[in-house]
Amino acid sequence: MFEDSILDSGGKGKKATTVVVSTIVHFALLGVLLLIPLIFTEQLEAAKYLMALTAPPPPPPPPPPPAAAPVQSRPVPVKVVQVDPGAIVAPTEIPKQIAHIVDEPTTGVVGGVVGGVVGGTGGGIAGGVLGGILTDANKNTAGAPPPPPPPPPPPPPPPAVVQRIGGDVAQANLISSPKPQYPALARAARVQGVVLLNATISKEGTIKDLKVISGHPLLNEAAMEAVRQWRYKPQMLNQQPIEVITTITVNFTFQQ
Repeated sequence: MFEDSILDSGGKGKKATTVVVSTIVHFALLGVLLLIPLIFTEQLEAAKYLMALTAPPPPPPPPPPPAAAPVQSRPVPVKVVQVDPGAIVAPTEIPKQIAHIVDEPTTGVVGGVVGGVVGGTGGGIAGGVLGGILTDANKNTAGAPPPPPPPPPPPPPPPAVVQRIGGDVAQANLISSPKPQYPALARAARVQGVVLLNATISKEGTIKDLKVISGHPLLNEAAMEAVRQWRYKPQMLNQQPIEVITTITVNFTFQQ
């Protein structure tokens, strides 16, 4: 019994010792962990400042822009202006230099040639054409008057004068007026009335350009056949016969 109690007390003592040792070791490790930052403060501050002063890396470059589509150049139309070389054209800009024109002296021989030249004329003038007349076709000597101008063309004939006159004036100049034949169909239909005609009296007094203005269709042709045979005195203007336009009335009645 005594030995068992000694063993129990010995086991409990060992267990208490182990707990104490373990507690001391944990406190020692915790103290070391707390003292390390306090001992190496300079290294921690330097690392912090080094991290603050280090510049961040530059951003990546932007992607290149898309290539522009090639622009096709269109040919510019060129306007060609034809200029008459003999025409006078105003300059478009002031020239930088103005040309000085000097009249060249004539190439004639001053004073003539002793003994004359072949083909020359007697009493020639200074500065004349060497050799005189070049062809036999032109035999006009120097100083000869030019040929007279051609006569002017004759004036055109005056236009024909056409004048309108009244029916009474034309009736006064009437020489012959055969009466129209009454159409049998119109007589059977008991048709009567007035036919109005427009006519041109020629210079000779005959009828031309006869047209119907108004009238019955059964009477128009008979009236025109009769009026074509009428004759008038020529209408005079400034002692000259002229054509006149007049209106002719043909009356159809049963008393004919």
